[in-house]
Amino acid sequence: MQQIGIYGAGGFAREVAWLVESISSEVNPLFPAFFIDDNPDTHGSEVNGIPVLGFEQVESSFADALIVGGVGAGKVRQKLMERVSAAGFESATLVHPNVQLSRFVTMGVGTVICAGNILTTNIRLGRHVQINLDCTIGHDVEMDDYATLAPGVHVSGWVRIGKRAYVGTGANIINGTSDAPLVIGDDTVVGAGACVTGSLDSRVLAVGVPAKVIKQLG
Repeated sequence: MQQIGIYGAGGFAREVAWLVESISSEVNPLFPAFFIDDNPDTHGSEVNGIPVLGFEQVESSFADALIVGGVGAGKVRQKLMERVSAAGFESATLVHPNVQLSRFVTMGVGTVICAGNILTTNIRLGRHVQINLDCTIGHDVEMDDYATLAPGVHVSGWVRIGKRAYVGTGANIINGTSDAPLVIGDDTVVGAGACVTGSLDSRVLAVGVPAKVIKQLG
């Protein structure tokens, strides 16, 4: 049985543990073996019956485990997963068995796709992308490394979502075109329920219907 470690011990990490259990089968047995938390006060505790460990303990005791990011914030997830890679661990890629996707979807290592999602055709997902519950992703969409969709996001065709960008719950992104894709820049945050009707620069916060930039992010 393949042991899976989840970096993080919060709400999404618990959902990832459930995802691991949902994927596990006789052919591909997986086991959510531990959470990793950098807060030493949590070490030795359990969350939903799964032990919480420090990274040093994982290095010494679970060398064969695969580790997946269980943190929603792209910048934090990148920092954690780069630590994992530098220590020599490989990452798990997790796709819920009820996800519908064509054979023309490619995804990078560490990608997490939760239950209820539909991905159509000619879609490229980068490394450590997270797609939460019940999203739809149309044709010719690209999501770069560490990008995140919160639950219930709908992305139309010809959209580019940049590195570490975060699209909030229930947001909608209209389509671009083959010669002018709609682009959401690196590190940009789209607020919950927003409707994105045009490209957004990097490192901005956009909210509302239609989405408007209200803040420059650092």
